Amino acid sequence: MSDGPEAGLAVRVATSLKAVPAGAWNACANPRALQDALAAPCPPQNDGGIDRDNPFVSHEFLLALEESRCIGGRSGWSPAYLVVEDEAGRILAAAPSFLKSHSQGEYVFDHGWADAYERAGGRYYPKLQVAAPFTPATGPRLLVADTPRAEEARAALIAGLEALRAQTQASSVHVTFAQDPDVAALKQAGYLERNDLQFHWRNEAFASYDDFLATLASRKRKALKRERREALSAGITVEALSGRELTEAVWDDFYGFYQDTGSRKWGRPYLNREFFSRVGAAMGERIVLMMARRAGRHIAGAINFRGANTLYGRNWGCIEDHPFLHFELCYHQAIDYAIAHRLSRVEAGAQGEHKLARGYRPVVTRSLHHIADPGLRRPVANYLAQERAQIAAAQAALEAEAPFRKTDNDD
Repeated sequence: MSDGPEAGLAVRVATSLKAVPAGAWNACANPRALQDALAAPCPPQNDGGIDRDNPFVSHEFLLALEESRCIGGRSGWSPAYLVVEDEAGRILAAAPSFLKSHSQGEYVFDHGWADAYERAGGRYYPKLQVAAPFTPATGPRLLVADTPRAEEARAALIAGLEALRAQTQASSVHVTFAQDPDVAALKQAGYLERNDLQFHWRNEAFASYDDFLATLASRKRKALKRERREALSAGITVEALSGRELTEAVWDDFYGFYQDTGSRKWGRPYLNREFFSRVGAAMGERIVLMMARRAGRHIAGAINFRGANTLYGRNWGCIEDHPFLHFELCYHQAIDYAIAHRLSRVEAGAQGEHKLARGYRPVVTRSLHHIADPGLRRPVANYLAQERAQIAAAQAALEAEAPFRKTDNDD
């Protein structure tokens, strides 16, 4: 596309990940190999909320979306991956960037901005989105390989995003669910910060689920024990499936659950059946599918993806309604797995204050936004300043309501 801001660096656009070698992309996306964590598990670390091997920006995950046509074509997600190369053609950085013709599948809602801008005579779409499609999970967005030129490459990516926005006449650039150091670099470049809340569970080196329960107030502890008993009281069993256990028959069952939930919540699920086959074949060892069985058949399921130190809860569905089964599959089983595999966190997806009662804490998520037109940028900046204050107050209020023991008298 152009020379980068630093001498010798070039930025190009790839409209398909097939044009980017998987090894080179993943060296930027995931500097720490997952295999190291799997081969030598260690006690959960205070990792600052950063997973160094985020599955949702891996070449395998994004290519599965592309090859299954969940993105590209007429989906409204047109791949425009930025790649930074040095003089020898080595890839030093990349960004999962897309030209968007709508605001669906992002989980950071800017429909109001679009409506206001277009009522005033502007054209909001296309916009440039840097994200893991359909995935509200914090992770790296400016993917930078661990080289001596890492900061140069990051600066080249940021400049490349602005150049691509101008070239395509996009109204704005949106980097959603970003983590440090991307947040700091983008704010320095003039991006506006937006905050929201999710609920994450933290592993405090628990040896068992009972150890975790011991941190809760007595009344809350008893409620969760009762909830788990009732969830499985109808002869339901739960199995965690990964790798070769993810057969096409299993995917058929889970996709039926997913479609049911998706059609009730959004009208059209974002992911198609082919995606699950492809992602299972490409990265099945990083998938943990919690499947509930009753009377000889699967009746519900919840899909999780595994990073180096985090279990990411994504989609759930069922064909039979049972009290508390959703909570069991999506939250309690995820905690069981994280404890058993010494993972630091469970991230349970977007929204859901009901997660608080199950030991998940409110955590701020961050997105960054560059809006080209000053006439739109100014009111959005004012709105975001107020929203950030509201989010901070909400986080404090929710943390005060958390079910954890506050004194010995809570036992």
